[in-house]
Amino acid sequence: MKLTAAFSKSRESARRPAIGESLARRVLRVPSTVVLLLSLVVSAVFLPAGPAEAASLTRVTGFGANPTNLNMYIHVPDRVAPQPALLVLVHYCGGSAGAVYNGNGRDFVTAADKYGYVIVLPEATRDGRCFDVSTRAGLTRNGGSDSTGIMSMVAWTRQRYNVDPARIVVSGFSSGAMMTNVLAVQYPDVFSAGSAFSGVPAGCFATTNGSLWNSQCAGGNIRKSAQEWGDLARSMYPGHQGTYPRMQLWHGTEDTTLAYPNFTEEIKQWTTLHGLSQIPSFTDRPQSTWTRTRYGDSGTRATVEGISISGTGHTLPQPGMLAYAISFLGLDSGGGSSSGALRAVGAGKCLDVPGQATTVGTRLQIWDCWGGANQIWSHTADAELTVYSGDSLRCLDAEAGGSTAGTAVIIWSCHSGANQKWRLNADGSVTGTQSGLCLEVAGASTANGAPVRLATCNGQSNQRWART
Repeated sequence: MKLTAAFSKSRESARRPAIGESLARRVLRVPSTVVLLLSLVVSAVFLPAGPAEAASLTRVTGFGANPTNLNMYIHVPDRVAPQPALLVLVHYCGGSAGAVYNGNGRDFVTAADKYGYVIVLPEATRDGRCFDVSTRAGLTRNGGSDSTGIMSMVAWTRQRYNVDPARIVVSGFSSGAMMTNVLAVQYPDVFSAGSAFSGVPAGCFATTNGSLWNSQCAGGNIRKSAQEWGDLARSMYPGHQGTYPRMQLWHGTEDTTLAYPNFTEEIKQWTTLHGLSQIPSFTDRPQSTWTRTRYGDSGTRATVEGISISGTGHTLPQPGMLAYAISFLGLDSGGGSSSGALRAVGAGKCLDVPGQATTVGTRLQIWDCWGGANQIWSHTADAELTVYSGDSLRCLDAEAGGSTAGTAVIIWSCHSGANQKWRLNADGSVTGTQSGLCLEVAGASTANGAPVRLATCNGQSNQRWART
């Protein structure tokens, strides 16, 4: 069954509506103003190369491998941050980049203009304008379907706008929510977080006959254990040994297009990918019809967050919801220098300058997190990690310019050298630009005073750091 026909069948009447009407009115049930925009493509400049010159929706061509002929659109704010975050915003079936940009995704655009992040909007061009989250190619990293084209868009944007590699995030609605889950499990080394509105678990929509429709999944009839969902996700990138992105999941309890049981299955998948219990660590009701559960970290940027909307169908996001997504995704701050402690995930302790020393050459350690100046690190637009300020400003430095495993890390006067450049990656690792090695706690120690050094990256918890 074709996807467009199957979506229509969920609310079949005596008259079968046209594809556009079925998808826009019956499936998505977006406001009429958005429906009118489904055919709108914002007046755009074709951009083969170079940054956009104004804050508008701009089409980009020639962005790289694009096996399924997707269109790429981009929004670059007039005042882009020195090291901006990047949001990939994926539309619903029957939608378009312009419809999301001017419709139910508009709050993302307004926030981008405020905080200086860049938005990439992929656009499906096949009949029905849905994204492939069903075929073998679509469910394989670098498999040659839609996700491959979307990652080419990400790479193109990273090359041109000095994107913060630790703040590449994805969000989508309906078909776009399904793609959000797929991208997050296929490219966990790229995306740091996702927010999926009315989706299904990654792999749930899989088919074997080339169809993009799976009625069993859509109806909420595919149930698996958490382990089975996790294994399915991991099969899409079997070589991955690191962590997975944080994930926020939204669903209406009355959704009959992508039925509500899929919400529970998504929670199973994402909690197991993070090694978490399905018992929430936090529960509240931000609004009277909302139930929010958090798993793992229980703050605004929780490890996994689920928001169930009582009495609501396939109509998400609704006004006000994207503000919560913006905060969860970490988009509500500017780029450039970002400051905070670096907490070693395995040890639960922070990167620390012993004794609050400012002497160049002081080797670094981990210590109980306490928020002192010797534990506050700023990642600058020049890719330095600095501590202190003024005359005492120091940079994280690979000792003696070393680029071999075992090299100690120290503080030194900032000089913009290659051994003082660091990448904060989506998987929580911190790598030296010069060496490609990872910052790690020696011997996976959890003791105060354990030394910090460079080592070959292996994805273990003593090489993962959380900014707090």
